[in-house]
Amino acid sequence: VQLVESGGGLVQSGGSLRLSCVASGEIVHIYAMRWYRQAPGKQRELVAYMFSGGNINYADSLKGRFTISRDNAKNTVYLQMNSLEPEDTAVYYCNADILALGRPREYDQWGQGTQVTVSS
Repeated sequence: VQLVESGGGLVQSGGSLRLSCVASGEIVHIYAMRWYRQAPGKQRELVAYMFSGGNINYADSLKGRFTISRDNAKNTVYLQMNSLEPEDTAVYYCNADILALGRPREYDQWGQGTQVTVSS
């Protein structure tokens, strides 16, 4: 099973980006799907997560600017980022709890990350 992120890039302050993360492989079920980010010199931090049933949670500092959504039929999670600030510059990672065919229980899978750079 793989997670592949896309949609990162360079954007000016105040702009928007939409990140996508697609899970592929022999997937039975995806439980939680999450977005993390890691800025240079900082620890990786949780941005938002969404369970397959629809429960959502965000980092307090990002509420109102970022929106997570999922298309369960496409095994895809999105992150709509609005009013971007230079402080949002980071590598954004997708993470998911996946039950794969042939495995007895779900496991934690990461994507390779996508760079988001916000210029002032």
